[in-house]
Amino acid sequence: MPESIDYFLGVDGGQSSTIAVIGDGNGKIVGWSSAGPCNHVGASEGRTKFLQVMGECLSRAAVMAGLNPEKPAFRAACLGMSGGPDDKSALLHDLLASDHIIITHDARIALAGATGGKPGVIVIAGTGSMAYAENEAGETARAGGWGFIFGDEGGGFDIVRQALRAALREHEGWGPRTALTPAIIEAAGALNADEALHRFYTAAWPRSRVASLATLVNQIAEAGDPAAIEIFNNAAQHLALLAASVRRQLWNEGQSVRLSWAGGVFGSEILLERFKMLGGLDAGISSGPPEHSPAIGALLVAYKSAGVCVDPPCFTHNKA
Repeated sequence: MPESIDYFLGVDGGQSSTIAVIGDGNGKIVGWSSAGPCNHVGASEGRTKFLQVMGECLSRAAVMAGLNPEKPAFRAACLGMSGGPDDKSALLHDLLASDHIIITHDARIALAGATGGKPGVIVIAGTGSMAYAENEAGETARAGGWGFIFGDEGGGFDIVRQALRAALREHEGWGPRTALTPAIIEAAGALNADEALHRFYTAAWPRSRVASLATLVNQIAEAGDPAAIEIFNNAAQHLALLAASVRRQLWNEGQSVRLSWAGGVFGSEILLERFKMLGGLDAGISSGPPEHSPAIGALLVAYKSAGVCVDPPCFTHNKA
């Protein structure tokens, strides 16, 4: 059995899946596993579900690495948790042992993965949206992430909300015709835009399901629908403003800053190209896709917390 002091753990605990990655002292990935979402601590029976998902994920990764699957021990561990770490800290200490345990939010590990552990800015746009940054001095800043009622501009839910609004305006006769209207009505299984609206208010359409229709809106934009194109251009502008906000908080004008992005919304070529163009208007900004996954980012944070330097390119990131 390998000595646990030589092993490090990174975990990406998200709304759709949980990924655990174990690396050795040389930066080589020796264990990994994935499981279902682990962000349901506050829900009914949430504690039991959280422990089950995290326990299974950690156990399988530990077995692959040759560690004790019951309660693996690590020199350092970083766990980035969707929804924040506060309600999960005590539970995680029951599942693993480590001299250095960092339980943080998912934006931090997304940035570390995107930049290979270097300073920079990341904009995350999935169901919601936010920007997070860390500079050379370790200072951090964030913008957005206010939730679907008061914020999350440019996120998937907001994109679909704007599409539904366009359909409702056409339905009521004060908006232009758009291909979004029949598409939204069909996706909702409704007779008209008004009925689609009311269906989206029901439990059958949680935020994540509504947000998933952003891919449909993107298809309509790519087909040339002016209303859909405008929605994605506006979303890109909102996301670029989030990036500019955190950049101004941590860097002086003209300083070199790495900008990256994450989340399903950036799968839209229309949005991504406009986002990169708007981000590039600021002097000193260099933009690029993430170098590694958030799970690898968590592992990099774990190494750094223990004062261990590894070379990120040695990671086999298609395994995580």
